[in-house]
Amino acid sequence: MRRTRRPRFVLMNKMDDLNLHYRFLNWRRRIREIREVRAFRYQERFKHILVDGDTLSYHGNSGEVGCYVASRPLTKDSNYFEVSIVDSGVRGTIAVGLVPQYYSLDHQPGWLPDSVAYHADDGKLYNGRAKGRQFGSKCNSGDRIGCGIEPVSFDVQTAQIFFTKNGKRVGSTIMPMSPDGLFPAVGMHSLGEEVRLHLNAELGREDDSVMMVDSYEDEWGRLHDVRVCGTLLEYLGKGKSIVDVGLAQARHPLSTRSHYFEVEIVDPGEKCYIALGSSGRRMLLYLLEASSPLLEC
Repeated sequence: MRRTRRPRFVLMNKMDDLNLHYRFLNWRRRIREIREVRAFRYQERFKHILVDGDTLSYHGNSGEVGCYVASRPLTKDSNYFEVSIVDSGVRGTIAVGLVPQYYSLDHQPGWLPDSVAYHADDGKLYNGRAKGRQFGSKCNSGDRIGCGIEPVSFDVQTAQIFFTKNGKRVGSTIMPMSPDGLFPAVGMHSLGEEVRLHLNAELGREDDSVMMVDSYEDEWGRLHDVRVCGTLLEYLGKGKSIVDVGLAQARHPLSTRSHYFEVEIVDPGEKCYIALGSSGRRMLLYLLEASSPLLEC
């Protein structure tokens, strides 16, 4: 009697089905691991801070710094947030700014490198160190402090950061963009301090007749050997003689409503030939023709 042989293709099909099943299980496990990593990565972090919805309050001893870091960084589409001071507490030591993702929660925002913050108690800007510089006015209960990044920063990887108080711009600064982005942060340091966090706040448009430091090329009436990149002015001339002058004049003059402006020197260049001043519009035309500097960048 001839022995019957089982068809091979049936066995192979079953093995293929088994391999496909194991591949599917591995794929599901991998997806779950990725989701867990992402969930862990994008978690808000806080210490000595009590979080109740969008309300943050100090929850420590007066000698302990309280710090909150949001779960996600600012982006080109969501580049601004605000903090409303509900109660300034005993000393009003509230800081609002931007920090790297894994910033130490034992320090106020702005105290450590790669962080920056506007401090409500003294109106100073702290940019990577525990000593601040005078920046704006002090803030109390009822005030709103805003912080944002100019959209152009996300293309050049240099963060042009601006701050607001009650919807009006206070000033700006520049710092390198962290590889993982810059995260909204709030610091507190005394009893009774309480704020409300608005991560999806929108900055209202200000009067076009007011020239801000945080402006673009449209805000400059005349440019000569100067390139504008967001809030940066960069000298493009040869710099070999007295006639190689870079000049920039704002489109709008100073007025009773806008009577002050300032420039932060990011890089002094080779000899720091930088001048700041004001003049009439016709005066600038004459200076351009005579190649005599009014404002060098």
